[in-house]
Amino acid sequence: MVFNQGIFMLYGNASLDMRNIHADSRLKNINKFNLTLMIVRQFTSRGVTSHLCARFKETQNRPVMARPSSDLVAFREVFSKAKRVVILTGAGVSAESGVPTFRGEGGFWRKWQAQDLATPGAFSQNPSRVWEFYHYRREVMLTKSPNSAHVAIAECEARLQKQGRRVTVITQNIDELHRRAGSTNILEMHGSLFKTCCMSCGHVGVNHKSPICAALEGKGAPDPNTSDAQIPPHDLPRCEQGGCSGLLRPNVVWFGETLDSDILTRVEEELDLCDLCLVVGTSSIVYPAAMFAPQVAARGIPVAEFNMEETPATMRFRFHFQGPCGTTLPPALARHNNEP
Repeated sequence: MVFNQGIFMLYGNASLDMRNIHADSRLKNINKFNLTLMIVRQFTSRGVTSHLCARFKETQNRPVMARPSSDLVAFREVFSKAKRVVILTGAGVSAESGVPTFRGEGGFWRKWQAQDLATPGAFSQNPSRVWEFYHYRREVMLTKSPNSAHVAIAECEARLQKQGRRVTVITQNIDELHRRAGSTNILEMHGSLFKTCCMSCGHVGVNHKSPICAALEGKGAPDPNTSDAQIPPHDLPRCEQGGCSGLLRPNVVWFGETLDSDILTRVEEELDLCDLCLVVGTSSIVYPAAMFAPQVAARGIPVAEFNMEETPATMRFRFHFQGPCGTTLPPALARHNNEP
């Protein structure tokens, strides 16, 4: 399942904000659902994706449920019986850790937003500038810590695993805070700030060096008056595999690129098998991820949303808990009396 990412942006990666679509007068008479299907079909490959679109269409034809419950006791009862739990997370789960998203007004690094820099073309034209941007983000992330929502998810995964139950985290975030909190069963849809990919040999490796190379030390200041460092390509991060020395790039999904088909196949498998789904800190306006939870709900599987506000998908879910994820999620995932 491969989605072209040129039209998507979230958290410094690619996504689709339906609110922006209506600015185009040519699309005013197209309803949101038909437009979504048109975009997904236009920018996807065959196979799993067509199956996904068909199932999404099915969810849209179903009647909207009654207003979701905020009854924590009722959710906890459902949670105590779940054997395979999927937790979908977005930028909101990391916001309480102080992670910048570079999205919306004010989301600039120097005079650029992420969509100006997170493209293969930008990297080809000015790899030094793009690496300054990602070096800055890496260094910022090294100062951040997982918050109580990340920790609650990780502790839940470890506890349920001992009971023969399964928790899978499917995240749009690239900050690795889930991993640092202790989660191990993670599907990173948009890659990771702390992985690199060689432009020559294609090797993908984990890299937590600070700085990632000597030439970037002290570089990447976000102030708009800061000049580009103009680091020569041979001084930028290079591949260390078998004397390759190829130029490295951040292993994240950029505009104009496709999501990893293997990961998306695994995502669909987990969604097909889950008996409880949590949507945590995501706006439900970002595609393809916005389709995932409604698909699950359409099969009659309980879906619980944890978010600062209601979203376009809220009325399709069984539960909705409003407020900071770090406050609402820990009591929801704590050990239940029925657990061994």
